[in-house]
Amino acid sequence: MTTTRLSVSGMSCAGCVASVETALNNVTGVVSATVNFAEHTATVEGDVPTNNLVDAVVAAGYQAAELKGSEDEAEKEAAEMNYYRRLLKKAGVAAVVGFPLFIFGMTGLLPSMTDDMGRLFWLGAGLLTIIVLIYSGGHFFTGAWKAALNHNANMDTLIALGTGTAWVYSMVIIAFPDLVPVMAKHAYFEAAAVIITLLNFGSALEMRARGKTSEAIKRLIGLQPKTARVIRDGVEQDVAIEEVGLDESLRVRPGERIAVDGLIIEGHSSIDESMLSGEPVPVQKQLGDEVVAGTINKMGSFLFQAKRIGKDTALAQIIEMVRTAQSSKPAIGRLADKVSSIFVPTVLIIAVITFLAWFNYGPVDQAITLAIVTTMTVLIIACPCALGLATPISIMVGVGKAAEFGTLIRNGDALQQAGRLNTIILDKTGTVTEGRPSVTELLPINDWTQDKLLQWGASLEQNSEHPLAEAIVNAAKEKLLSLSKVEQFKAIAGHGVEAVIEGQQVILGNRKLMQDRRVDIAAIDETARALTLKAQTPMFLAVANRVVGIISVADAIKEDSKAAIQRMHDIGLKVVLLTGDNKATAEAVARQVGIDEVIAEVLPQDKADKVASLQQRGERVGMVGDGINDAPALARADVGFAIGTGTDVAIESADITLMRGSLHGVVDAINISQATVRNIKQNLFGAFIYNSLGIPSAAGVLFPFMSVLLNPMIAGGAMAMSSVTVVSNANRLRLFKPRG
Repeated sequence: MTTTRLSVSGMSCAGCVASVETALNNVTGVVSATVNFAEHTATVEGDVPTNNLVDAVVAAGYQAAELKGSEDEAEKEAAEMNYYRRLLKKAGVAAVVGFPLFIFGMTGLLPSMTDDMGRLFWLGAGLLTIIVLIYSGGHFFTGAWKAALNHNANMDTLIALGTGTAWVYSMVIIAFPDLVPVMAKHAYFEAAAVIITLLNFGSALEMRARGKTSEAIKRLIGLQPKTARVIRDGVEQDVAIEEVGLDESLRVRPGERIAVDGLIIEGHSSIDESMLSGEPVPVQKQLGDEVVAGTINKMGSFLFQAKRIGKDTALAQIIEMVRTAQSSKPAIGRLADKVSSIFVPTVLIIAVITFLAWFNYGPVDQAITLAIVTTMTVLIIACPCALGLATPISIMVGVGKAAEFGTLIRNGDALQQAGRLNTIILDKTGTVTEGRPSVTELLPINDWTQDKLLQWGASLEQNSEHPLAEAIVNAAKEKLLSLSKVEQFKAIAGHGVEAVIEGQQVILGNRKLMQDRRVDIAAIDETARALTLKAQTPMFLAVANRVVGIISVADAIKEDSKAAIQRMHDIGLKVVLLTGDNKATAEAVARQVGIDEVIAEVLPQDKADKVASLQQRGERVGMVGDGINDAPALARADVGFAIGTGTDVAIESADITLMRGSLHGVVDAINISQATVRNIKQNLFGAFIYNSLGIPSAAGVLFPFMSVLLNPMIAGGAMAMSSVTVVSNANRLRLFKPRG
């Protein structure tokens, strides 16, 4: 199944979103289609020719083009900037006509319609206004007409009806002044022109503000180098990034960005990987280490071999994940879309009722005028734009902000759900701990030294493939200890190893092995038990049936695990450790980092059941694991957090990937989730309150009590600024910083 992204133009409100989504979902072969009104894009899942998708959008009354890469994105951005300038120009032309009429009208300097000269002036004003409606407001009328042809109604419908009615009524009054009483003889050319001015200016401001919401994606795309320095036939040459092939050798010089993902084959350096992890401290890299596209080589020059290119690089996958999440809709957003889809028809019904009420029950000499004015005001003030923008604009900023902190959110539902969690389950190995056993204690007795204890232990373990054996051998290598020749090596499953070194029988293993071989460990047994309580694994070394010391190995707890778990407690989360390790080790780790509950000795396939049992107790559960062994549990949790290494960004089982590999990312994600959902609710509340108060006021409910009617021009300004307010409020998230 393929994913296709389309740029969609011509959408004016959330009602348009529903029309485009319906058109795309009706195309044979489409599995799902999601339209992002804030970004004016559509994301389509399914094996469907792109032409079919574009044709469906065009048939629905809109324009579409496929977005393939950065060039298309740049072209889309340039087109939007041109449209922004056109909107300002259109607003300027409308203002030149509308505001002089408005100002002179307020001062009483405009001529009366009762004499020939006055009617001639107003006829000229009408002609200027129709030019404004065609040039500055033509896109509203075109949009309304296309919607009507597709049996739809949208924001353009409301604007076209409102301003069009004002102009037609005014021209009728000029042509046939005796049709209405003297009090009703008023032209509304200035209202139509000023409304078009304010709407265009508001749309331009909204577009400018919307552009800021996608800055996270722009920054990520900007991290991709345009060229790479490859070595071909022994010669270094710069080529376009698209021309780099797999397994090619590339040179990276100080200060350069790494072009593709690969492995260092010559040299060493320190690399700034903050674009992946959010951590500012450079990472030391040497022969065999992995390097990632978009990161910066701080010092030193090195060669590396390309292993992932194009869309397979970590950076490309991050960009795609962020973009997909920004286009997705959480449950709260889908609710807003449903409301928006019936909003315009509802407003049209209210407008008809308003006209009939004023026409039949308004003051006799002003009934027709007040009916026209109130109906026009109702049509103009209604703003489905704000409703349609409320959710996607906040999601775009929230997901981008999370990416800045090294947290990749897969979809909008995960972003919404993360803030509602009350229980966090942590896997132990690789999540709370480093996931790499290392030697923590060397405790020789009698006349043995630490180096001799380690040298003999490593010599014995050099033929073993056990992770603990690897830790001992690595520790010896770090100390540059030479290993002795081993004879008659034998691994004892579950207990340890034995062999002959320098003609002596040597045993390395656990307490059970010592007991089986009748080795007296009483002198250091208490020390071994104390190590066990500290989540370490003590191994006894015995030579000629006599214990000579302990080599203790542990999977070290990450430096920031305790602080991160404290942050979880500070925001009211219950923390559970879920591991397949033995209970004593698990409880020792839990004590050191402050975990509330321990569930130990659980098989990987049973972890999902443990998650489910907590959910059945009414807890909203987040699961944090490595995304591989914990895949079923990650999928079963309300929100799955995968601990990433900075390159493994395509973990399908998780909703959120923590690029830093730090548990602080969990709390950051929850903080960002809560801030984003709060922002969405503010936007929705503002949009609903605006319409709940604005539409009745426009209909004239205050007139019987206060003799006040809402001016159509004020309605137009309020309508334009409501969308700007929503977008500006969402952009406040760009300043957000997680607590703690």
